[in-house]
Amino acid sequence: MTAPSTFGLSSEARNLHWLLTNLVEEVPGILSVAVVSSDGLLLLSSDAGHLDQARQSRTQHRTGPRGSAADLATVVSGIGSLTVGAARLMDFGAVKHSMVAMDEGSLFVMSISDGSLLGVHGSADCDMSVVAYHMALFVGRAGHVLTPELRSELRKSLENESTGSTR
Repeated sequence: MTAPSTFGLSSEARNLHWLLTNLVEEVPGILSVAVVSSDGLLLLSSDAGHLDQARQSRTQHRTGPRGSAADLATVVSGIGSLTVGAARLMDFGAVKHSMVAMDEGSLFVMSISDGSLLGVHGSADCDMSVVAYHMALFVGRAGHVLTPELRSELRKSLENESTGSTR
């Protein structure tokens, strides 16, 4: 398997790519992952071709909502907004995580920092507690480095990937 193109990225950005790659490869049942900023923009995704090949070899399920990281990011952002609004309305404090179990899959959303979110689409037979545990590990490792500068770098990197340009 080929590593994602991290040429020209800071060590923090390369570390986040590595953490995300490990999350997808090491946790059974994870189909797709997206890191979303507080304003709903996709920052980091498992939607790259190198991860798709690994997931397809492990499972026959779809790789995410319509197979698109942008779609997963939209859903994650929406669920994040809805749960934050509900928590404010009920005066229950900050939202830590949300889990949605569906007939053919699961969706997990966990707060990272300053409104950023980690979203995971899992297979129907994934172990929800294992996925949540590994998500918490990712959040613990990524939360302190997800600065405004790094978020900007990650957005530019995704834009460059989608247009095919380099840094």
